[in-house]
Amino acid sequence: MPKKKTEQVSESATSLKMMSDRILVIPSNEDGERSTRGGLLIPATANDDRRLRWGDVLSVGPHTRLVETGDRVLYAPDTGYEVEISGSEYLILRERDIHAVADKEGSKSTGLYL
Repeated sequence: MPKKKTEQVSESATSLKMMSDRILVIPSNEDGERSTRGGLLIPATANDDRRLRWGDVLSVGPHTRLVETGDRVLYAPDTGYEVEISGSEYLILRERDIHAVADKEGSKSTGLYL
């Protein structure tokens, strides 16, 4: 999973103070063509209404419990609010709109029940 360059992130976006359980996310640029494991090429124009998207968390509100700044999260593209800050597109999501948080490299958690 390639990380987005920090030079592209607006300084005003990273200095925003999010309220309650709100999360500021920069969407990933993975909307282009992709291929399956079998080698089939799926064009960017293919209808993928149920496909979740990845994004990087820039800022979190004080009442978020499981998401932290710097996390890579999975969310539905039709949730949240789009916002433009200094010419760049961002999303504001609620914590309940996040479906998963990517495991950080090097973390060796045994899980809750082990």
